[in-house]
Parts: sequence; structure tokens; C-alpha cells
Amino acid sequence: MNDTEFNQLVEAVIRQLVLEGVIPPTPSLPHVSTGRLPRISSSTILSSSLTIDLPDAASENLRYLPGIHHPKDPAALKELIASTSARIGVGRSGPRYTTASLLLFQGDHAVTQDALYREVDQKLLDEFNLFTVQTRITEGKEEYLLRPDLGRQLSSEARNMINQKCIKNPQIQLVVGDGLSAAAIESNLRQIFPVIKQGIQSSGLTLGTPFYVKYCRVGVINDIGDILNPEVSILLIGERPGLGRAESMSAYMAYRPKNGQNDSDRNVICNIFENGGTNPLEAGAYIVQFVLKMRQNQASGVKLKLAAG
Repeated sequence: MNDTEFNQLVEAVIRQLVLEGVIPPTPSLPHVSTGRLPRISSSTILSSSLTIDLPDAASENLRYLPGIHHPKDPAALKELIASTSARIGVGRSGPRYTTASLLLFQGDHAVTQDALYREVDQKLLDEFNLFTVQTRITEGKEEYLLRPDLGRQLSSEARNMINQKCIKNPQIQLVVGDGLSAAAIESNLRQIFPVIKQGIQSSGLTLGTPFYVKYCRVGVINDIGDILNPEVSILLIGERPGLGRAESMSAYMAYRPKNGQNDSDRNVICNIFENGGTNPLEAGAYIVQFVLKMRQNQASGVKLKLAAG
């Protein structure tokens, strides 16, 4: 579409808006009852009072605003909406979503997409002196999303680097992985990492060399266990983001991890984030308590539950 065609399209839309009474008649935009309007220039459009910007649907005062017209019990509806993060009471326009509800959904979906496809800020990794290794994913995020099996296995280069740079046989090995949300790592690492490190050291335990795994899935903890042979491994990883919620992180822990183990052999603390989840400071302290419990019972996952009663 060239400029002339674009201007003609815009002018046609403006003429229709005037006819329908959306734009009040002005000397430059006269109302013509016959349905025929004089040609309107683009400069006239730009100088008119037409406003196409809408308020941010994701703002707190609009996000939880009831969309149902004339509810039977307005107060009860507001309380119900405030009690859950589910999308309820949004109303409808015929069989369709309202514009406000659709815009909020699209905005929240964009947050999810951004969390999935962005990378963890290198400055953050440098801040905690975390070197980077990669799983067997070689073709970027698209392959990562389609091939979770490759995200559970370290590349040969990663194995060599871990062998060269990491302390062997540590009591506790701490690892950070991007998982499905880089935003989760960036939102929580600065708070939770020091708490875990200090808690482990205060307990008289040795901490292995921490590092970062790119394109990481939870199962990679088994490969790391085979290489470093830690008593307990801790993996901080970004969770699958929900609509508008990208900062939630999980901590997976395993006693003597090795290939062949699965989720039943691990423990997890999930929904780690501020303002609604498990606060990262509290989660850090809880992780340390879990580590001590695992070492005491020499077990994790279902075996730990059975051993601890």
C-alpha cells in the first residue's frame, strides 16, 4: 500500500465515523445527511479531536474492573474477582470478548511470549560470577520448545567445561537455569542466591562452583550429578509463564542425582516470586532447611517423604 492508498483508506474511515456520529460535526468535518462527505485531507485528520489511544488495560484499576453490566450483586462480584487470578466477571459483547478484555488478554500473552524468547541478562550472570554452559539444543528457542529431551542433556562442550571449572564431590551444588522464563531468573536471583549461599555456609556445608545452564530443563540435574557427584543438587529455574505472570521461579532439589532419576526422586519449591508467591528470601531459607533434611535422611522426593514420615 502506497501513501496515496493509505491516505484514501484513512479518509474513508473518518468519513464513516462522522456519518455514524462518533466524531462530532465540525467546520472541517461537516455532517452531511445524504451520507456524502467532501474529501478530507490527512492534515485535517491529524488536527481533529479524534483520539484513538485507550487506557492501559493492564493497570491495576482496570485489570480487576468488573465487565458485567448491571450485575445483580455488584459488591459480591467485586469480591469474587478479587479472590482469584482467574479471568472471571469480564463480560461479553454478544458472543465475543469485550475490547478491554481482549486487549488485556493480548497484553498478558505478549508478556508470556517475551519471557519465553528473551535471554537472561549477561550482566546478572556476571554479577554472580556464573559461567555459562548449554544443553544439546543447537537451533535456539524454537528447538528448545519442541525438544524438551535435548534440554535435559548437557552438550559435550558443557560437560568438558564443568569438568574443568567445577569442584568435584561437593556437598551442595547450586545451578541456575533459564527454563521457560528468563524474567523469573532476573526477578528473583539477586534475592534468593545470597540467602542460599549464606545458609549453606552457616550450616558448615561446602558449596560447589555455581554456574548457569542455557536452554535448561529440570532433568539436566541428572547429567550434572553424574559429572560432579554432589550430595545434594539445587536447580533454580524459570517456570512456564502464565498470562501476565512471567516472574515465577522454581527450585528443584535432588539427593545424589544421577541418570535414571525422575521427578519422583526430586523435591520442588515452586511459585517463587514477590507479591503473591513465595517470597524469594523466605524460599531461600526454606531451600536450606530442605537440604539439611535431605542429608539427614539421605533421600529426596518420595523416598524422603517415606523416610521422614
